[in-house]
Amino acid sequence: MGIVSQEAIKQFQALMDQVDEPLKRTFQNVHQGYPLETFGRFLKAREWNVAKAHKMLVDCLNWRVQNEIDNILAKPIVPTELYRSVRDSQLIGLSGYSREGLPVFAIGVGLSTFDKASVHYYVQSHIQINEYRDRIILPSASRKYGKPIITCVKVLDMTGLKLSALSQIKLLTIISTIDDLNYPEKTNTYYIVNAPYIFSACWKVVKPLLQERTRKKVQVLSGCGKDELLKIMDYGSLPHFCKREGSGSSRHSQNGAENCFSLDHHFHQQLYNYIKQQSLIKEPVHPMKQGSFHVDVPEPAAEGTQIAKTIESEFNKFGNGNGLSDSLDDLKINGD
Repeated sequence: MGIVSQEAIKQFQALMDQVDEPLKRTFQNVHQGYPLETFGRFLKAREWNVAKAHKMLVDCLNWRVQNEIDNILAKPIVPTELYRSVRDSQLIGLSGYSREGLPVFAIGVGLSTFDKASVHYYVQSHIQINEYRDRIILPSASRKYGKPIITCVKVLDMTGLKLSALSQIKLLTIISTIDDLNYPEKTNTYYIVNAPYIFSACWKVVKPLLQERTRKKVQVLSGCGKDELLKIMDYGSLPHFCKREGSGSSRHSQNGAENCFSLDHHFHQQLYNYIKQQSLIKEPVHPMKQGSFHVDVPEPAAEGTQIAKTIESEFNKFGNGNGLSDSLDDLKINGD
């Protein structure tokens, strides 16, 4: 870390020493014993501008307090059938760890439908996974590897991406805005696999709109990406959709325990049991009630709004101007 970076962190720390006690308490759940590294994340997200990074972090902490984010891991999505529906339509899971100890999160972008519950449940589920990652998964990895591990890698499966994904852009913009403003710089690299032609076309248009810092994180891999991913992780940590060649990636594998999207996978079993246990500790005398945990969604940044509009425009071109159909998702591209 350079002299300029160290000085910026010192200035940032001095500013944060002055915040109110409720913000200091929730900040402990954010940094998990690594405050300097957390200052570094927010500074990086604001191009090392101390004043802007400080405002971003204070806004984040106020959002956490106002929306009781510290308690979200004690708010289960019940009944189990509803949670299973969320998991079947919001495809995300932890498949393993890289050789450097970074958690590997798999996301089924193309096959996620987000049509089994209200938006609030999907937002609640996403934040719970973020908080479980930051409060349980990353601290555990840090202890195991004897060093601060504060980021993860994500493998995005584009199998099945269709023009109908246009209907999901609003929800995805909400989720990405929450991540950008409240969980910045938590992803080390995004690996795109099983990318159809429609993704390639959109990516060429969206890529120039991204900040250089973000562009450098995205790697579009050939096919299922297995060969490239095996350079950074063992075979056992590969997401299930990277273990097959061709277009055989699927939402469900024959063995649910191997499919990291499934509620039967050990990660989701541990997560769900943890949330249920926390709910009993927090409110032992009250039965668990069905109902989503509403979270105020921040306004998207100008960059995010522009990207969402550009993606929507490109999808519309495919649907209208070029006469291309959903069959395009059978075509694959090589990484740039």
